[in-house]
Amino acid sequence: MIPLQNDRFLRALLRQEVDRTPVWMMRQAGRYLPEYKATRARAGSFMNLCTNPDLACEVTLQPLDRFPLDAAILFSDILTIPDAMGLRLRFAEGEGPIFDNPVRSAADVAALPVPDPEQELRYVIDAVRTIRRELQGRVPLIGFSGSPWTLATYMVEGGTTKEYARVKGMLFDRPDLLHQLLTTTAEAVIHYLNAQIAAGAQAVMIFDTWGGILTPRDYREFSLRYMAQIVERLQREAEGRRVPVILFTKGGGAWLEEMAATGADALGVDWTLNLKEARQRVGSQVALQGNMDPTVLYASPERIRAEVATILESYGKGSGHVFNLGHGIHQHVDPEHAAAFVEAVHELSQPYHRSS
Repeated sequence: MIPLQNDRFLRALLRQEVDRTPVWMMRQAGRYLPEYKATRARAGSFMNLCTNPDLACEVTLQPLDRFPLDAAILFSDILTIPDAMGLRLRFAEGEGPIFDNPVRSAADVAALPVPDPEQELRYVIDAVRTIRRELQGRVPLIGFSGSPWTLATYMVEGGTTKEYARVKGMLFDRPDLLHQLLTTTAEAVIHYLNAQIAAGAQAVMIFDTWGGILTPRDYREFSLRYMAQIVERLQREAEGRRVPVILFTKGGGAWLEEMAATGADALGVDWTLNLKEARQRVGSQVALQGNMDPTVLYASPERIRAEVATILESYGKGSGHVFNLGHGIHQHVDPEHAAAFVEAVHELSQPYHRSS
């Protein structure tokens, strides 16, 4: 086992002292980097890129070679699980993900298998192993999955949507059927994340991208309930140290206290919530990750630096903060602006930590 050269990300998630605030970016391996575009072109398609462990490793490491980030995140897609369930995922140019076999009926739900991560999702687990080997202990590796609710929205809608008509129709008319779908999907996520941890993921994150479209009642019943089940059944220790779990509900600021009560180690926070307020609400129960508006990266490096300073001041002194964007980095951002962002976090955060 190669010891970690930089563990401040893991320490911050566990609210332990660090010398400066760790930083990484959601979607840090992606289309804003020219080297990613070159690898994607070599792969021939997005799915080819996702299903090739060596290429997935290559793009995972690209941002680390360019920026002094404090964590790597597995390059994959949240829709790997539904694809492995037989929904046949494809990506249409300009349309986003499409499932050829969406889940619409009771028979469709009943037929869904729970994929074996070492079989149907072996390419993801092999990518985790490859990345851990190639990282050589530089920084920790984050594994991830979509939340059951978020996965279900894509599975029922058959792709992206602005109205959520089919999945919310199922929620209101056939809640029993939606619960059956979410139960199967949660079981798949548990197996998937535990397999990533066994393969070498040192922290895991659950992306609840669409939880924020629900009413408070429905969020608790159809999203949070299943994320809590996942957190409870995850392998929380590996290689002699704790494996932190991060929950992130986009637009979920109203439910921070309830999310913290799941037993997760950290909560992702988007830019619609003030970090000072979030910290006051959850106290020392969980760490917080976030929360700069990704569009700030279109501004000048000076403005980016000023925004970083504002967010650091909002969180205040002490441990328990992982700096990140409030959602994924946009594809047209100048990489030099991302570099200015990372540099500003590392430089400006030092006075907020006692050990600096």
